[in-house]
Amino acid sequence: MFRTAIMSLGLVSAIAVGAAQANDKTPITEAEVTATQKAWGEGIVEIGKTFTDGGDYKAAASAHIAKFYAYGESPVLFKPTLAAEDQFRGTVDEALSYFVKGSIAEDKGFAIAPYSNVRWENEGTVIDSDSALSMGNYYFTTKDGSEVKVEYTFGMERMDDGTLKIVLHHSSLPYKPS
Repeated sequence: MFRTAIMSLGLVSAIAVGAAQANDKTPITEAEVTATQKAWGEGIVEIGKTFTDGGDYKAAASAHIAKFYAYGESPVLFKPTLAAEDQFRGTVDEALSYFVKGSIAEDKGFAIAPYSNVRWENEGTVIDSDSALSMGNYYFTTKDGSEVKVEYTFGMERMDDGTLKIVLHHSSLPYKPS
């Protein structure tokens, strides 16, 4: 009985230590979500600029995906705006194809349009310690200065290194009744 109690105590201690380590992640703030969104938009603009300037836009897009999406660290649910035949992009290669044209035939290279700005209007943000959901509209400024309105939902999690990364990205063009 004593041995069982000691083993149980050890298990309880291990659980307590594990819980404490899991809670060591600093809670996400709304300011961090906003900053991550802003940096994501600037990254999209930079990919398009790199393409226009004749640079290595695929490397820029790969770096963008690595910086902002949790591929390899967590499952990623990605449903891009202009995807119909292959609606979901669960791998880095599929995300890269969407951003700059690649292995999926329907992809035209969303991020190489190019855009000069991305403006965000959050409807709201829900934060649960090390994860956050935000929903709203983002507006992509085109070469002629007009804006394309897109509806979005982003889910972000704090990774072990402290960075926020996207684990859920769903975007769509607004509904237009006939």
